Amino acid sequence: MQVVGVTTQQEVYIVSRERKFRINEILVIEDNALNNPRGEVVETLSYNRLIPMGLDKSLVDAQVIRSLEQIGYDIESDEINLAKLRLYEEAPHPVRTGCSVRLPEFAEVRDLLVKTTPSEGMLLGEIRGTESMSETITPDLRNRVMIMEQGALREQRGVPFIFDIKTMQQYPHVGIFGGSGSGKSFGLRVMLEELMKLRIPTLVFDPHFEMDFRDRVPGVEGGDDFTDRFIAVQIGQEVGISFSDLSTRDVTELLGAAGSQLSDAMVNVIQMLHRKRDSFASFSDRINNLVQALEEGKQGLERQLNNADLTPTDVQRIHDLKQLLAQYGTLPLSSVKGVHWRLQRLDRAGLFQQDIRAIERGLEQGKLVVIQGSTWVLQVFATYVIGSLYRKRREYKDARMNGEEAKFFPPFIVVTDEAHNFAPKALESPAKAILKEIAQEGRKYGVFLFLATQRPTLLDETITAQLNTKFVFRTVRGTDIATLREETDLTPEEGKRLPYLRSGDTFVSSAVFGRTIFIRIRCAYTQSPHLSNPFDELKQFAEKQDDQLLGVLAGLLPLFDTDLVGAVAQINRACGLSWDVHRLKQELERLTLEGKLSKHATPFAVRYDKR
Repeated sequence: MQVVGVTTQQEVYIVSRERKFRINEILVIEDNALNNPRGEVVETLSYNRLIPMGLDKSLVDAQVIRSLEQIGYDIESDEINLAKLRLYEEAPHPVRTGCSVRLPEFAEVRDLLVKTTPSEGMLLGEIRGTESMSETITPDLRNRVMIMEQGALREQRGVPFIFDIKTMQQYPHVGIFGGSGSGKSFGLRVMLEELMKLRIPTLVFDPHFEMDFRDRVPGVEGGDDFTDRFIAVQIGQEVGISFSDLSTRDVTELLGAAGSQLSDAMVNVIQMLHRKRDSFASFSDRINNLVQALEEGKQGLERQLNNADLTPTDVQRIHDLKQLLAQYGTLPLSSVKGVHWRLQRLDRAGLFQQDIRAIERGLEQGKLVVIQGSTWVLQVFATYVIGSLYRKRREYKDARMNGEEAKFFPPFIVVTDEAHNFAPKALESPAKAILKEIAQEGRKYGVFLFLATQRPTLLDETITAQLNTKFVFRTVRGTDIATLREETDLTPEEGKRLPYLRSGDTFVSSAVFGRTIFIRIRCAYTQSPHLSNPFDELKQFAEKQDDQLLGVLAGLLPLFDTDLVGAVAQINRACGLSWDVHRLKQELERLTLEGKLSKHATPFAVRYDKR
C-alpha cells in the first residue's frame, strides 16, 4: 500500500494491488518527516479495465491515474484498490507521494480509540474498521461484547467502544437520532443497561411501555442481573403529584400543561384562588363552588334562600356561595370554567393520587427509575418531577458552595424517547422549559440529558446545540440529514451513507474524541416485552382459537346446519365468544376449506363431521 496522486495536509489517496480497503479502517503513513501520521479510510473503490473510464467525479481522477501509471500499475489489466484517507490531525505540510502505508498495531492507535477502562465507562459496542488489530488488542479489551450480525451472534473482533461517562462534566448531554427500525431504541436500551451497571441514578420516561429489563436475551452471556437495579412505576398507580406540596407557580405550570396555553385571565384565576398548602379537594371544591356561584349570580342565590323547604345545611351552603361570589365575583366565568376543566382532566389521569417518593428513593439508591404512562400525561408529569428533582439537586449544590449543611441528593440523568414531543422546536410544550434549563445549566449541578428522537429537525434547536455527543443511526429524510450535518462533524461521504446504514450501526460524533467514530452497537443483555412479531402473534392467536373451537366441536359432531342455534350457544359459553349463527357457519366453512372438518350435503341438511 502506498500514497499516490496529489496530497494535502488533510487527505491523501492510497493504492494497493492485493488488498481491498475497508471503510473506516485506520492506517499509518510511513512518512518520517511527519512522524508517521495516522488516518481513517473515508472512501474506497476497486478499479479495473472492465469499468468505464468516466469516473472524473469520484476519487479516481486523471492525476491519480497518471500517478498509478508512473509507479508501474497497468491500468488496462490490473485490479487497483483505491482509498481516500483522512488524517486524524492536520499535517504541517502535505504528505510525500509514494510513501508506504501499513496497518497499525493497537498500541499505536489506542489513544485515538480508548479513553477509559471497561469498568469505568459504558461498553456500547465495537468500533468498525478495527478488525485488523484483533491480534494486538490488549487482554483487558478482548471479549468484552457480543455482536448481533446477520441474525446471528458473534464474538468481538475489533476494539470495543467505551463511552467515558465522566467526560460529561465537560461535554454534557447525549442525543440518539435515527429513523424507525434503525436500532435507535435498541441502542438506548444498551445505554440504559450500562448506566445500571455503573449504578448511576437515571430517570427514564417511557411512553411505549418497553423499558423492562427482567427478560434476558437467550444465548447472550455476561452483563449483570438488572432485576434489582431498576424500578418501573406508572403515573396514577405508584407515583403521582402531591397537590398540597405545590406552590401557586407549580399549579399554574401544571394546569398550563393540561391543554393549550393558559390565558392571562386563567393565570389570574389560579393566583387568586390557590392558597398555600391547599389539598386537591379544597382547591377543586373552591373552583367548583365559584363556578356555581357565578352561574347563579347574586339574585339567583337570593331567590334560593326564599325557599321554605331548605335545610340548615342548604342555607349555610348558599351563604358560603354568596361569600365566595362577593370575594371573587369579578373573575370571568369562562376562565374559571377553563381552569376547572383542566384540573379535572389531570385528576382523571390519576396525577393527584400519589406522590414522587418512590422516584426519589430509587434515585437515592442509584437505580434506574422507569416512569410509564401515555405521552401527554408523561409530558405533564415530567414538568413537575424533573423540575422538583432538579431543584433538590441545585439546592444541595448551592448550599455546599455557600458552606452550609444540606441533605445530599445525587446527580442524575434524564432519559426520554420521542424527545421531540417533550421539547418541540418553535412550539410550547409542558416540559420544554425545564429541559432547556438543564441543557444549558445542568452540567454545573450534575444533571444530564439522554434524548432520543426519530426527528432531530423537530427537536428544539437550543437543546440540540447542547448535545455534545450524538449517536446517529440510519436516517432517510433529507431535512433530518441536513440538520445532523449542521450539528455534527459528519463528512459529506458519511452523510451519503446515513440512509443505507444497517440496523444497529451508528456514527458517534463526540467532542471527547474530536471526530466521528463508526461503531456497531453490542447485543443487549435484556429484551423488550414487545419483542414478538405482531404477525406471529396474530397467527398464534388464530391457531389457539381454532384449537379451542375444534375441542368444543368434537363433542357436537356430527353437526347438522339445522342444529346450529343450540351449538352456537354452547360454543359461546365454552369459548367466551359472542357469535351468532351466521358467524358460526362462516367458521365451519373455513375449517372445511382448511381440511380440519369434512362437509356432506344430504337431501335434508348439510352435515359437518370429523376429517
